Amino acid sequence: MLTDEQIYAYKRDGYVSVEGVLSETEVADLRRVTDEFVEKSRYVKESDGVFDLEPDHTREAPKLRRLKSPIDIHEVYRNTLGHEKILEIVSQLIGPSIWTNGNKLNMKTGGGSSPVEWHQDWAWYPFTNDDLLAVGVCIDDMNEANGCLMGIPGTHKGRILDHHQDGRFAGAVTEQDFDDSKAQKIEVKAGGISIHHVRVLHGSLPNLSPNPRRLLLFQYCAGDAWPLRGVEWDVYASSFLLGEPTNQPRLTEVPVRSPLPGPKKAGSLYETQSVLGRSTFST
Repeated sequence: MLTDEQIYAYKRDGYVSVEGVLSETEVADLRRVTDEFVEKSRYVKESDGVFDLEPDHTREAPKLRRLKSPIDIHEVYRNTLGHEKILEIVSQLIGPSIWTNGNKLNMKTGGGSSPVEWHQDWAWYPFTNDDLLAVGVCIDDMNEANGCLMGIPGTHKGRILDHHQDGRFAGAVTEQDFDDSKAQKIEVKAGGISIHHVRVLHGSLPNLSPNPRRLLLFQYCAGDAWPLRGVEWDVYASSFLLGEPTNQPRLTEVPVRSPLPGPKKAGSLYETQSVLGRSTFST
């Protein structure tokens, strides 16, 4: 369970980390299954509905940068989504009724990999209220050397920055005067988790170390939070992890910038962000 200090840090900064949530056995299972999918990716030539590949991916040197919706392809990932300790922690932050609206496994191969440019998850999917967060389950130690998650504290309380380029949604901050000088590293050991608010500005640098950085990401929503672009009742109800569905969404005054018109390149965050003319990271 989170301490009062951790809850305060999350509310103040928009993110917090928690060490030692998963057991060594659970981490070992995640690594084993993930290694199996990396091996399978050798025989995939281009990104598809399961595998998102780095541009320099080859059969001889596979570079898998994302598994799309991993809970649909293996029970180890699915069981982690509903992990009792994770749900207990999430319920302290968004309440006892929880559903999920997405999941992915981001992988940064050692020796160079794609960054994740600065963005706010809320820019991709605004809801009726912002009691939403993402949990990153660390399959490996996550540190500065291997491209850890980075956040800009307090930005979950501000406006939604422009994520459009040439009139189309580009999946990353495109404002010319964007300032990331206050960014902080979110470093967590394997088996720990990161938690970030849906509106906080975050991203991650490339992994230039020889070690992999694999982060299993789960999106959790308060039970009475509904996506503004709509959701089918059966999809919503079947995505519940705790509590019961409700047909009375809670409306709060939150800033919204629609991700429309849609991206030139759809398919994954990496593909959407690939249209950017420059990196949003200061180097």
